[in-house]
Amino acid sequence: MAKRVAVIGAGVSGLSSIKCCLDENLEPTCFERSNDIGGLWKFAESSKDGMTRVYRSLVTNVCKEMSCYSDFPFQDDYPNYMHQGKFWDYLQEFAEHFDLLKYIRFKTTVCSVTKRPDFSETGQWDVVTETEGMQDRAVFDAVMVCTGHFLSPHLPLESFPGIQKFKGQILHSQEYKIPEGFRDKRVLVLGLGNTGGDVAVELSRTAAQVLLSTRTGAWIISRSSDGGYPFNMMTVRRCHNFIAQVMPSGFLTWIQERKMNKIFNHKNYGLSIPKGKNTKFIVNDELPTCILCGMVTIKPSVVEFTETSAVFEDGTVEENIDAVIFTTGYKFSFPFFEEPLKSLCMKKIFLFKQVFPSNLERATLAIIGLISLKGSILAGTELQARWATRVFKGLCTIPPSQKLMADATKREELIKRGVIEDTSGDKLNFILYLDELAAYIGVKPNIPLLFLKDPRLAWEVFFGPCTPYQYRLMGPGKWDGARNAILTQWDRTLKPLKTRIIPDPSKPASMSYYLKVWGVPFLLASLLLICKSSLFLKFMQDKLQDRISPRLVCIWRG
Repeated sequence: MAKRVAVIGAGVSGLSSIKCCLDENLEPTCFERSNDIGGLWKFAESSKDGMTRVYRSLVTNVCKEMSCYSDFPFQDDYPNYMHQGKFWDYLQEFAEHFDLLKYIRFKTTVCSVTKRPDFSETGQWDVVTETEGMQDRAVFDAVMVCTGHFLSPHLPLESFPGIQKFKGQILHSQEYKIPEGFRDKRVLVLGLGNTGGDVAVELSRTAAQVLLSTRTGAWIISRSSDGGYPFNMMTVRRCHNFIAQVMPSGFLTWIQERKMNKIFNHKNYGLSIPKGKNTKFIVNDELPTCILCGMVTIKPSVVEFTETSAVFEDGTVEENIDAVIFTTGYKFSFPFFEEPLKSLCMKKIFLFKQVFPSNLERATLAIIGLISLKGSILAGTELQARWATRVFKGLCTIPPSQKLMADATKREELIKRGVIEDTSGDKLNFILYLDELAAYIGVKPNIPLLFLKDPRLAWEVFFGPCTPYQYRLMGPGKWDGARNAILTQWDRTLKPLKTRIIPDPSKPASMSYYLKVWGVPFLLASLLLICKSSLFLKFMQDKLQDRISPRLVCIWRG
């Protein structure tokens, strides 16, 4: 059974991994190469240390109730979508509340993680670290890698002919922090993801012109939904997920696209996705308005650069470009691993449930946070960490490595032959993935049982937002405050909005009020009348038949 666990990285995933180790009475040691917690959420004025960090204006895309640690809700006065600094405050509060900081060794880089000679029997690892020029070696029973997706920028210069001739400024969004340096310049932003949309909108307030180039387009989602409620809380629900599983996907996509085009026609704005391309969503409240006002111009792919201009796929040319910002994503890597483990971990298809490498005889290595979800990454990484620590402890089991490798190899072969599609890079269904991990741990909510024992709670769990607290209602790691957290989640959602008391003058009762008061009695009365009418009609029919039948007999005999 594992005892000492090395945690690499003290970001969102690393903090939850430390806590999950403590919950299972394991001994974590976390190695963080910077001087503070939070990973990319810790803002810095520059990226000279090579670490990816948020830009100053970043606001979260997932609301607070859907993206919190499952036993540590945000304070009720925190905004639903928060500035990066506020979110980092929450991470600090979490670390202090559970006393996690004492387990972290800051300014420490992990140099190598290698299997010990007796790994097949012990599952142990040699971990070499460096702190301020001094190296240290230690033996650990298990390792949790929490370095995430955003390790190094992906800058595909080779895909853009003529970029070497371009005389303007070229940078990756990793280097972007504030818009002031681009005042009165013509800026080309390459890539329409969440970052590309944010950067384009922010630059549009200071730059002379912003051009936003996209190959595929995107569906634009607002943070607020019908009634102004947080989008995630209105859409990520078990009842909706159930309907999505039983209804034809094409029909649901048609409904979704129709609804989104009612807000604004994506084709008119140059944002629609061509048929055959994967559906892509980004969260941005201001981009449509910026396009409408001419502050941002949507352009197709760039086919070539000159010294001062960009030539686009449709043949148009934009002259006098001052700067090009690549928002082309990031690459993840595991420089501390040896081959073949390093290459294998780079292929998500060889990670069992996106967590455990398939080729290890002992399941003592977990990759935490290397997932793409249609929802909160934080919630997903926490469940990954809860599952991994229980596997380390021997309380949960996974299939043997021979079976995992055989299944992954077979799937890879089918993908190469074109028999099946490679979906390993697609975003996973939030509820289905979390429920799958929760089932392994034994913490998946039992909805039928909840309806029998606690109908009010069951109603919120099934028909309300699928908040992380649901995975603390039962089983290992059960939290006594989970029920109350679920029943009060809308109170915490509305609290930061109600900063002005609006008097409620006396007014006639609304139609909805009358429907609520008189609806049930009216329904019962209607049913009673229908039943009585049916009986009366049957009675009259029988009487009429009794009168007519003798005459028909006489006529037949005559």
